[in-house]
Amino acid sequence: MSLIVDIRKDFGKFRLRAAFEAQNGITGLLGASGCGKSVTLKCIAGIQRPDAGTILLDGRPLFDSQRHIDLPPQKRRVGYLFQNYALFPNMTVQQNIAAGVRERRGRDETVAGLVRSFHLEGTEHKYPRQLSGGQQQRTALARILASRPEVLLLDEPFSALDSYLKWQVELELSDLLARFPGPVLFVTHDRDEVHRNCKNVCVLDHGKSQPLQSVHQLFQSPATLSACLLSGCKNISRARSLGDGRLEALDWGAVLRYAAPLPRELSHVGVRAHSLRPAEGPGENRLLCRVERVVEEVFSTVVMLSTPGGRQGFSQLRVEWPKAEWAALEQPEQLWLELPPEALLPLSEH
Repeated sequence: MSLIVDIRKDFGKFRLRAAFEAQNGITGLLGASGCGKSVTLKCIAGIQRPDAGTILLDGRPLFDSQRHIDLPPQKRRVGYLFQNYALFPNMTVQQNIAAGVRERRGRDETVAGLVRSFHLEGTEHKYPRQLSGGQQQRTALARILASRPEVLLLDEPFSALDSYLKWQVELELSDLLARFPGPVLFVTHDRDEVHRNCKNVCVLDHGKSQPLQSVHQLFQSPATLSACLLSGCKNISRARSLGDGRLEALDWGAVLRYAAPLPRELSHVGVRAHSLRPAEGPGENRLLCRVERVVEEVFSTVVMLSTPGGRQGFSQLRVEWPKAEWAALEQPEQLWLELPPEALLPLSEH
């Protein structure tokens, strides 16, 4: 089964241009706050109407502006899990789940089966305010699955949970989603959630979707500046190609040899903090840096280094090493740093 989305919607200064295809399994929609992720889900669910475009679910049009098709939400077979779960506060767990069942015949059996499947035994007569965050989420998902949707939309499902509960609920949700037979769209701004839960990912940047890619590709070889930043890369410099397998990192004040193919319109280069290595002296792809700040994390040491290009902003490099590795350097005031060619991430602006 596939979900094909190609829509446009204007909100004055903000314009949404979303185009991607999601197959069975979990596809992440990754982007910063305000980039259009939730609007995209609402358009798919039928809560908001795009200005133009098409939305197809396994070939069935949910929306088609040219053919004047705009199915109401109840006919789309789309399950939407809101950020706050949107349970009916005056209904019990049992009643909330029953509200999702389309046919009266066999309703009690359906509800009882979902209660067992979602490990909600003993909570059937409790109200949402009496449930933990995990129980609320499972109740909301049970209500959604009671309607037998063909696609699931999850809008930042862990945003309302504290860190300890989030981890527990995420494990539970992962097990539940593994059994869902259709496409799942997982909206988040957290790259770690994408890495743990998704197979493919579509990056949304200022309302515009980028080509669908595997999660592995996002972290190993992001193509754009926004994708690289969203994947957690902390070291970025403006760059220009010099030809002959070299580029100039303008903010770092360095000429570097690279191993990966350059994008057609190179604008930046990135390198991850854990890929930088201390070196014994000058050489290819090595910079003499000054130590500006040392931050002790729980299990690692973060070191901020000024480069030949400057001492502020993007001109600095952030490295993150195991505590013992940094201690072995005996707190130097400056050090040679190596940027391996294979670790460089050549990027385009868009």
